[in-house]
Amino acid sequence: MTFQTPDTFQDAPIAATDAFDLLEMADADLLARASHLRDQGHGRLISYSRKVFIPLTELCRDVCHYCTFAKAPKKIDAPFLSPDQVLEIARAGQAAGCKEALFTLGDKPELRYAVAREALAEMGYATTLDYLRAMAELVLKETGLLPHLNPGVMTTEEMTALREVSVSMGIMLETVSARLGERGGCHFGSPDKDPAVRLRTIEQAGELNIPFTSGILIGIGETRAERIESLLALRDLHDKHGHIQEIIIQNFRAKPNPKMANAPEPGLQDLHWTIAVARIIFGADMSIQAPPNLSNGGEGLIAAGINDWGGVSPVTPDHVNPEAPWPHLDTLAADTAQCGKILVERLGVYRAYAHQNERWLDKSLRKSVLDLIDADGLARMDPWAPGGASQELPELPTTPGLIGDIGLSRILARAEMGADLSEAEVCRMFAARDGEVHEVMQAADEVRKQVNGETVSYVVTRNINYTNICYYKCKFCAFSKGKTHEDLRGKPYNLGSDIVAARAREAWDRGAVEVCLQGGIHPEYTGQTYLDILTAIKTDLPDMHVHAFSPLEVFQGAATLGIPVPEFMARLIDAGLGSLPGTAAEILDDEVRRDLCPDKINTAEWFEVINAAHEQGLKTTATIMFGHIDRPVHWARHLLRLRDQQKRTGGFTELVPLPFVHMEAPIYLKGGARKGPTWRESVLMHSVARLTLNPHIPNIQASWVKLGPDGIAACLTAGVNDIGGTLMDETITRSAGAEHGQEMTPGAMEDLLFEASRPSRQRTTLYGAASNERRHVSLA
Repeated sequence: MTFQTPDTFQDAPIAATDAFDLLEMADADLLARASHLRDQGHGRLISYSRKVFIPLTELCRDVCHYCTFAKAPKKIDAPFLSPDQVLEIARAGQAAGCKEALFTLGDKPELRYAVAREALAEMGYATTLDYLRAMAELVLKETGLLPHLNPGVMTTEEMTALREVSVSMGIMLETVSARLGERGGCHFGSPDKDPAVRLRTIEQAGELNIPFTSGILIGIGETRAERIESLLALRDLHDKHGHIQEIIIQNFRAKPNPKMANAPEPGLQDLHWTIAVARIIFGADMSIQAPPNLSNGGEGLIAAGINDWGGVSPVTPDHVNPEAPWPHLDTLAADTAQCGKILVERLGVYRAYAHQNERWLDKSLRKSVLDLIDADGLARMDPWAPGGASQELPELPTTPGLIGDIGLSRILARAEMGADLSEAEVCRMFAARDGEVHEVMQAADEVRKQVNGETVSYVVTRNINYTNICYYKCKFCAFSKGKTHEDLRGKPYNLGSDIVAARAREAWDRGAVEVCLQGGIHPEYTGQTYLDILTAIKTDLPDMHVHAFSPLEVFQGAATLGIPVPEFMARLIDAGLGSLPGTAAEILDDEVRRDLCPDKINTAEWFEVINAAHEQGLKTTATIMFGHIDRPVHWARHLLRLRDQQKRTGGFTELVPLPFVHMEAPIYLKGGARKGPTWRESVLMHSVARLTLNPHIPNIQASWVKLGPDGIAACLTAGVNDIGGTLMDETITRSAGAEHGQEMTPGAMEDLLFEASRPSRQRTTLYGAASNERRHVSLA
């Protein structure tokens, strides 16, 4: 094969026919290629799983010559851990913030030991795997820890049963070398170490759509060529089924007492070589793991191409390698940072499989996983959720010594200059973690200072939701009701235009410059309904700005009258419509909308309404509702579509990020969505929006209903220049479970901004200055 420089590396996995040429490749070239591939697939992130290690039984029917985990019955206190012992370990892990319960055990000891059979029978189980299933289910139910199971060789029926109580399973292939099972080899006398048997188990896992872990053990008598053969065998199975979520490269460690106690251990250079070969064989996307406790704290492993440290427990030892303690997580983070990488926590199920949970997870496990992941599929790192009042804002951590990323710095510099960013560049900003988050926030705030100065604006407004009856079936909405649907918050209602006008009058008398009108799509509403509401308000209050009707309402109204959207838009403007709220946007990507709101207007139809408004001189806002089933790539597409629309028409006044409030949302209650965005994601949305939309959309607003006063104050240092409206009657977010109230008075808003050391101003809907008369009335 022709060796390549890093600049000419190909990212595709190496052909099987070329893999053995790696035996002749210089180590430096090998590691450079592996490191390049890792960076292509995983960027700066090095992951680990915070786990608790549960050794369900140390009995095993095999007699591997290097193993000290398996013991004879006379050397252990009991054949199996009891349920109480299992729960004691799991609860200790839960208290320490673990999310994975790793069950490790010997292969089917009841086939060798009578004491195992008797113990199982006494507990009411026929097999070890029956007991394993019960204990995994117990741990999941009592602690919420997600079981990962390593029970050895299994049949299809056994894996089917265990899939119902675990998010992933694993078995180390170790090697395809059958000669190691012959007399004198390390696997002699171990029927479960037959490579063909283990490969069949791994293939069956793929047939059952089980996220699976495998790998090789080096230094047990195999050759380097046999390592390549083993890796290619695993790759063949993964190419067929797509189920292998990680490949572990584990180095043999000699231990006292077993037959291989005096066998030489593979050196670090040999370990690095094998990791690099694994990366090149599997390519950029596969997770390549090597445990840090088996190699001097992980020295050189990142340079060799790993992207994962494996499971690290703050509670339990490595029972397979008890002589090698886990590194402290702060130390691991610092060591990772010194290599220019960021340590991130994952679950026992990797993110690609968590995102595709309908295929890869049993239905009973999907909600448990969704509750624990962020938008990237990594572990949520704090309990914060939008809408919750009694919660402190989490800290945004910074690891000392983290080396900056020149690529991110270049993107931020381009954004500050107002360059049009690409989807990949926007995704990179959303991927910011650790100290990078502060870099993005700072860049966004610099743009805010240049565009808006220090003054923060707000508007005195009243929300009027004239009906919560809606025949659309948006899965996220806890506000809308059928006429008799009362199992969610509130009863169905429908306000007449006279009541809407009376509420608008009350708002005017309290100093409002605007009423914001939106509601469900009532089956009896037509476009004339919306025209009548406008007429009722403007007849009584000609100076009141009416900010009304989502693009969905406009689209539906036009359809009921049998006229084109632009014509209906003109009628609304003639009737007194002052501006249009850019709601019903959710995520402007039909990949998400197909699941989130399948019967709602699609992305093109939303822009059809917005474009009709802009072309007739009607200003609109823009929104993004994020943190449910979406991912950062969808956020990037949403923002870029808004930017492109703004470049054409210039009609958006502001962007309002709306973090998904999950508490009462039907899609969450049914186990189909995450718990809203994390705090990191919420802050980044405001910052990345500021940078992506610069200089086209000048105002970025934060929602106090979603974020609360403390969240608003924090976002004022992340690119936000507006804190929205006083609202007076907020209904939609409260219906979803938010607890920040239904009104923030002008006095409270100005107090909040004073505490944040920021000047305030009352504005109009279109960002002019509110009159002195309106301001005086509102503050009175």
